[in-house]
Amino acid sequence: MLYALCFLLFMIGLYCAVVKKNMVKIVIGIMVMEYAVNLLLIMLGYRLGGTAPILGGADADGVTKVVSAHFLATVVDPLPQALVLTSIVISLGSLALMISICIRTYARYGTFDITEIRRLRG
Repeated sequence: MLYALCFLLFMIGLYCAVVKKNMVKIVIGIMVMEYAVNLLLIMLGYRLGGTAPILGGADADGVTKVVSAHFLATVVDPLPQALVLTSIVISLGSLALMISICIRTYARYGTFDITEIRRLRG
């Protein structure tokens, strides 16, 4: 059910990015799609009752303690979390680029409407 809601959120962002004519609304749609993918990745790595994947400390001899099989069954996968953190940083940079393009376009043409910008192209 939660995966379907992530898909619905992605489809709302896709609709906004494809159908809308305002550049700012298109940027918002792209960001909604990125957040839907981030949410999906976080949900894939989540386990109910899971703990952090940190192994026990070393013995006096310097040998790492062996972890039981029960502990390994309840460990949360850290890879999706790392991917989402990287994705957030990249999406912040792409958002800044898209907003700066919107600002420069508005300064040049005086509108955010894509059809009006194409008409003014001449």
